[in-house]
Amino acid sequence: MNWHGAVAAGVMMMAPLSGFAQQATPPLQVVGDAIPQALTATPGDPARGRTVVANRQQGLCLLCHTGPIPEERFQGNLAPDLSGAGSRWSEGQLRLRIADTQRLNPASIMPAYYRSEGLVRVGAAWQGKPILEAQQVEDVVAYLRTLRN
Repeated sequence: MNWHGAVAAGVMMMAPLSGFAQQATPPLQVVGDAIPQALTATPGDPARGRTVVANRQQGLCLLCHTGPIPEERFQGNLAPDLSGAGSRWSEGQLRLRIADTQRLNPASIMPAYYRSEGLVRVGAAWQGKPILEAQQVEDVVAYLRTLRN
């Protein structure tokens, strides 16, 4: 197994610790390289989104990404730095990258945080359930939009 496979396996092995959401997800409305419509009626909360990004049992973002969260040690360097994400991508582009980045890059090792169908190596207890709930996706998008530098 190469290092890409090892990281992907590590993410999938750790995912059960993250507390998968309890409902299957509705189909995503993808337009080009984005999901322009919010997944919830409630706007995302950047503070809650930062918590999801920093949480090593929930989002696991810092396993692969580096981000402007100085209190979290041992941040990853396999994926893009999250600093400046709000300047690089629109809200809809961020939403698709979090919900199901494999629609943009089928070879991506980043898990689909809001897709529950067509996944491989998912434990029976988590089949049909997303890693993050719709509101958590919106919270992470709101946080990433604040990262302008």
